[in-house]
Amino acid sequence: MSDPYFDKVYKARTEDETRDLYDAWAATYEQSVEGEGYATPKRCAEALRATLGQPDASVLDFGCGTGLSGIALRLAGFTTLDGVDLSPGMLEQAREKDIYRNLTSIRPDDPVPAGYAAIAAIGVIGAGAAPLAALDRIFDALAPGAQCVFSFNDHTLEDPSFEALVDRRIAESHIRQLFREHGDHLPGKNMKSTVYVIEKA
Repeated sequence: MSDPYFDKVYKARTEDETRDLYDAWAATYEQSVEGEGYATPKRCAEALRATLGQPDASVLDFGCGTGLSGIALRLAGFTTLDGVDLSPGMLEQAREKDIYRNLTSIRPDDPVPAGYAAIAAIGVIGAGAAPLAALDRIFDALAPGAQCVFSFNDHTLEDPSFEALVDRRIAESHIRQLFREHGDHLPGKNMKSTVYVIEKA
């Protein structure tokens, strides 16, 4: 039986409604997405490890949720992880995993924490989640030479403005693309995602 939250998650709503949805979903979220073969966290973590090559580098897991992305980053070898998320319910689940140095609640308009060698936004930016403006803020928070790994799922890619933002920032020489690959996201739902790694110019 399909999780009813999957029918709600990709619909447009306010940021408060998004937080409330993920709070309500927190207890069953991992079972739901893992049951569909959630592949994006591993793909993102391995792409970042290949480009960054520094397992002890500090990584901010932006929109860390229950910590599935953090687990993937740990399995890829990263040892210094901080996480932020807007959902207190999701952060409670992440805290139980004991894989983050720091976990912090963040509001939609809060500045993105800076000073990290890399920021991961895995399954975070797009339809039903963080808006495109959040990706702009992440890019702005990166120091020169710092990297960002992020993903757009197929629902998000239906809106051309997401890829257009990335392409525009590359064209303006604000960022440099290190990796881009379309592949599995939720195989059980026949959904794919594009994984990107960029470096701040």
